[in-house]
Amino acid sequence: MTRSAQPIRIAPSILASDFSKLGEEVRAIDEAGADYIHIDVMDGHFVPNITIGADVVKSLRPHSKKVFDCHLMIAPADPFIEGFVEAGADIITIHPEAGPHVHRSIQTIKSLGAKAGLSLNPGTPLNVLDHVIEELDLILVMSVNPGFGGQSFIESALPKIEAIRKRIDDIGKPIDLEVDGGVNFDTAPRVIDAGADVLVAGSATFKGGPAAYASNIATIRGDG
Repeated sequence: MTRSAQPIRIAPSILASDFSKLGEEVRAIDEAGADYIHIDVMDGHFVPNITIGADVVKSLRPHSKKVFDCHLMIAPADPFIEGFVEAGADIITIHPEAGPHVHRSIQTIKSLGAKAGLSLNPGTPLNVLDHVIEELDLILVMSVNPGFGGQSFIESALPKIEAIRKRIDDIGKPIDLEVDGGVNFDTAPRVIDAGADVLVAGSATFKGGPAAYASNIATIRGDG
């Protein structure tokens, strides 16, 4: 197992927050030490849930200067990329299955001034990275099937993280290796040891309410 040379960053998923006061929740996790704000966008088509759109991202942008890490679980993704960048997304992550031309989608994201990420579902093979990895700023390994928070960690994600870590190290580019799904106090050290350096944590961050957010984030990072 090879740890990343980059620092460990925590990206709380606001999917697990109190949606009745999203602005307050974003400010709270910002102040508690979140590195990225992870925003799950679901369309009820590509994944079996519906969450939020670009207008909500725009409304949240004034509440934090942290990186807005937008994961588009939507198909097609291309028509919506510009809207999310204009709303304030710093990173746009798409799925290779969400459109016919993944390289062009990545080019679109970067041409708009955002960083580009590619997400691999549990059943998505690593070879989708073969001809686009050099263009990426982030690779997201889904350690659950996307669509819902609170799911259990899928163990086969660990060798996948290790294999992608090796690919990133081999090309020598500081690509974020992010993991999302079932990341908690028990699984976080294991995904870090496998080579991940950005951890998306929803339920584990938000449990206990705002007073617990700082200690939760520190524990997930390995400082607690």
